Amino acid sequence: MTEAITENLTKVPQHVAIIMDGNGRWAQQRGKTRVAGHKSGVESVRSSVSTAIKQGVKALTLFAFSSENWQRPEQEVSVLMDLFMFVLTREVKKLHKNGVRFQVIGDTSRFSDNLQKKIKVSEDLTANNEGMVLSIAANYGGRWDIANAAKVLAEKVSNNTMSVDEISEETLHQYTCLANLPELDLLIRTGGDFRISNFLLWQAAYAEFYFTETLWPDFDEQAFITAIGCFDQRERRFGQTGEQIKT
Repeated sequence: MTEAITENLTKVPQHVAIIMDGNGRWAQQRGKTRVAGHKSGVESVRSSVSTAIKQGVKALTLFAFSSENWQRPEQEVSVLMDLFMFVLTREVKKLHKNGVRFQVIGDTSRFSDNLQKKIKVSEDLTANNEGMVLSIAANYGGRWDIANAAKVLAEKVSNNTMSVDEISEETLHQYTCLANLPELDLLIRTGGDFRISNFLLWQAAYAEFYFTETLWPDFDEQAFITAIGCFDQRERRFGQTGEQIKT
């Protein structure tokens, strides 16, 4: 089944982003703690990275921890931080071996010193890799991203290194997260909710959305390829008519 879908694809998204939702519900359905769900979700991260590489995706961005997630129970937040450290310690070497470039986007200043150091070590280790770019959004919010870019431009105007007339969509884009990556093609959300939860608001302007009831720990290779197959069937017009695209 997987091979048949893969062979029939005519276009593969160059940049895929995933809102990894449903860990808690997955665990509750099995009588387990929410923490167990987050731990099980790590395997789906591995699977998604592997599938993306095999399908020729150039950039994969995963929403790991939003700026609003600090409001969750303290124990759950602590476990998420521990999992982050675990993944950085155990998985980044594997990513490096496979030529993946790793980076974290978001306001990392709120993380512990140890976690910030581990992030820098991981990014430095893979900085020169030329394979797929794996971006982890941690303490990230789409509104923060846009506001942060606006702040940089305001500082440039204040310092007389840029005029107000030079500010455009293109210049603002240069200071948003992921500006150095291909445009976002496909945004996937697992878990059954139909919203993007303040994720990549700027980048998702012309992305195709794919929502699935599948909970994140159950999002396997076949589920990912199904999402890519759905993308393959979409007609992307970017403001033009269908007739123009066909022409």
